Formats: sequence, C-alpha cells, structure tokens
Amino acid sequence: MPGRTLDYLSVSPRTKHTATVIFVHGLGDTGFGWRPLAEVMSKDPELNRVKWVLPHAPRRYVTINSVYMPSWYNITSMNPITEDETDILQSAKAIDDLITAEIESGTPADRIILGGLSQGAAMTLLTGFTTKHRLGGLIVLSGRLPLRNKFKSLPISDHIKELPIFWGHGTEDPIVEYKLGLLSMDYIKSELGIRTASDSNSGVPTGLSFHSYKDLGHTNDDRYDGR
Repeated sequence: MPGRTLDYLSVSPRTKHTATVIFVHGLGDTGFGWRPLAEVMSKDPELNRVKWVLPHAPRRYVTINSVYMPSWYNITSMNPITEDETDILQSAKAIDDLITAEIESGTPADRIILGGLSQGAAMTLLTGFTTKHRLGGLIVLSGRLPLRNKFKSLPISDHIKELPIFWGHGTEDPIVEYKLGLLSMDYIKSELGIRTASDSNSGVPTGLSFHSYKDLGHTNDDRYDGR
C-alpha cells in the first residue's frame, strides 16, 4: 500500500465542528461497521460538535484465515503471533496522513482523538505513539501492542508520556486475549515510561487508564463507556 490514500466515510457534526474522532476498525470490518455508533453518539449534546472519520482498510491476503479481506496487516501465525511489519508501517503512515489532513483542514491536533478496536487498536497504539502530532488522546479497545520486539527501535514521539490513553479490554476476549492486553500495558509502562493516568495541571487526565470488563468478549459492547 505504498503512498496509498485511505478510503473513508465521515459522519458530520450536528453543530459547529470543534473536534474529530478517527476510529479504526478491526480485521474483516470496514468503516461502515462503526457508522451506526458514530451517528448515535453525534446526537449526544456533549458530542454533537464531533466529526467522525471512519477509514476502510485495504483488502489483502490474511494467512491465518486463508482469504482476502479488509485488513490493516497480514497475520501469518497466532502461536506465536507473527505479523507483517511492512504492512503495519504502511498502514500507520496512511492513518497518520488522515490525521495530517484533518489538521490541515483546520482541526488542532489536540482536538483529534485516534481510536480503534482489535487490529484497529493495534494501529492506534503504533500510529499514536509515532506520529509527530500531539493528539488529544487515544482509545484502545480489545487491543495489543504490535511489533512488540521491535517497538523501541521505532521513532517514538516525545509527547507520548503526556498522552491520555483509554484502554478497555474484556476479561473473556477469545481473539485478543485479556492477558495480551495486560502484557502490552505492562510493556508500555515499563519500557516506554507511560504512567498510570493522573490529573494534569489542565484538569485533563494524562497517561494510561486501563479498564477491565468482566465477562466481556471481543466486541464493541456498549459497556465501553469510560466507567
């Protein structure tokens, strides 16, 4: 996907546009899978100024499923997890280009939230940690850190230690197991120096806030509400 611009759909704010959420879907899905949620949330008086950008992953061959499907990167094995580094870095660049386009259209970087589920959560972590833009925060749902053995060699941004990160993970997730989420969280804290969320001088929590959801599987369940 070198140099490819991502296709996406957007859900417009109902009032004056003041913020943007870029939400990245999981393996086999498209941006259309998240449009109903975006449309519902745009009706909330506290969120009706938000524009939603929902990108579509390109179709590629996914080895573990033996089929072409929407995917941010190929996965060749689950035991051990083996993923295509080139695919991941190209997808991160394409998602970062979406962020840049939003900024150039007039939305400040700190008014942009990047989020994702599953494979989209993995891309959110990598893109959010390597982009030069100081984003408003990250939303990670049922995710894990990609390229863990090589992550520290990537161009990690200096501002990640001040980045608000909401991480939600179901304890019964059969796809991205809960323990993988915990291992990724521990790595981010111990190796990248990201702290547990705390209130900053501005009143906005910074750092990582990890939320466990008892009996929840691998799904965009409405229990992911920040509590």
